[in-house]
Amino acid sequence: MTNLPPSERERALIETARRVLPGGSFGNMPGDLIIAEGLGGRVRDISGNEYVDFLLGSGPMFVGHGHPEVLEAVRGQLPRGTTFFANNEPGIRLAAEIVAAMACADQVRFVSSGSEADLYAMRLARAFRGRDKILKFEGGYHGMSDYSLMSLAPQRPGNFPRPVPDSPGIPASVADEVLVAPFNDADAAEALIRARHDELGGVIVEPFQRLLPPAPGFLARLRAVTAEYGIPLIFDEVVTGFRFAYGGAQEYYGVTPDICTLGKIIGGGFPLAAIAGRADIMALFDHETVGADRFLMQIGTLSGNPVAAAAGLATLAILRRPGAYEQVFATGRALMAGMGDILRRSGLPAQLSGEPPLFDVVFTDSPPHDYRGVLRADVERARRVNRRLRAAGVLKGESKYYVSLAHDAADVAHVLAAFASAIEAEAAGG
Repeated sequence: MTNLPPSERERALIETARRVLPGGSFGNMPGDLIIAEGLGGRVRDISGNEYVDFLLGSGPMFVGHGHPEVLEAVRGQLPRGTTFFANNEPGIRLAAEIVAAMACADQVRFVSSGSEADLYAMRLARAFRGRDKILKFEGGYHGMSDYSLMSLAPQRPGNFPRPVPDSPGIPASVADEVLVAPFNDADAAEALIRARHDELGGVIVEPFQRLLPPAPGFLARLRAVTAEYGIPLIFDEVVTGFRFAYGGAQEYYGVTPDICTLGKIIGGGFPLAAIAGRADIMALFDHETVGADRFLMQIGTLSGNPVAAAAGLATLAILRRPGAYEQVFATGRALMAGMGDILRRSGLPAQLSGEPPLFDVVFTDSPPHDYRGVLRADVERARRVNRRLRAAGVLKGESKYYVSLAHDAADVAHVLAAFASAIEAEAAGG
């Protein structure tokens, strides 16, 4: 690993970014980091500093950067054309693979981003049910639409089920169309659904919410009560799809929704996402089947892009191989075990939250089970630790270690050494 100062080229690019980009960045990561290349489980910035990469492009690079089989698939498609706005073979084959993998999927509709997928999934549920309201869970992330940006990250959470808008520019009327419940509280969610069932178009949930695994029985209770009233249950699997198991979180946790959304991994590093679900619900996308009154229009210039679909097909072929998921889980477990030992020795109040392919450290006295539990964590301590990790050649987001198939024993050893040093410094007084 290197710890090189910013190069003249990097300083010039940062200055340009500050001039032409709001906040000097794309809005995702701080603008003081410019990535030049990635290979396997590592990336290098434009000044030559190398990092073990647990950001993974916010999750898509599950088989690692620059995987030769993914690159070969992309190179094979490029001379044939990069986009058509029409059916193409890679897109059709990828849809068939998703239908084969996901228990809820009879049919698939492609879009270009997870935000689009969640937006359309909620619209689809409302159209199918003929009701306007959506129930979501406090702290759940479902993209950047107006409905989604209700009680995603309220610093002063309100009273359930009234949502809190997370952004200016959202019409006040949206708050009347969204109900909010606490994640992992099956009694509260079931009571709310029973009380308001005739108003609900759908229920959307991350089966694994950010860093929070579902409590035993929580997802099954949601499935049972929504099925009782015929309310579409949407699993937002943009993050968990093909990550926790080949069949996603619905396979991993053993609960099948009516609709799921997918993204990140299915595009193999290219912009691609999808809505997948029951045939009778997905039929609303087909004018000839449902007629003009029920038809749900959905058009996207790059939906089903053949390059992205080719990359996604190659990625899924890698993940179907025996031992792929066992390897990812073994890497994640090694990291979690090592970090747990370091934290116990430090005496700092801290919890490991998540599953082996996706987890983080939450600096709090007790394990969080919902958004308000996470809100009580020491965010500044986490930021200091993350800054020390980056200085030691470990790249991650503000929260989440995304584990990939490409991370190896050397990466684990490097990260644990860096983490031990960061926690030692924190325990010594910050």
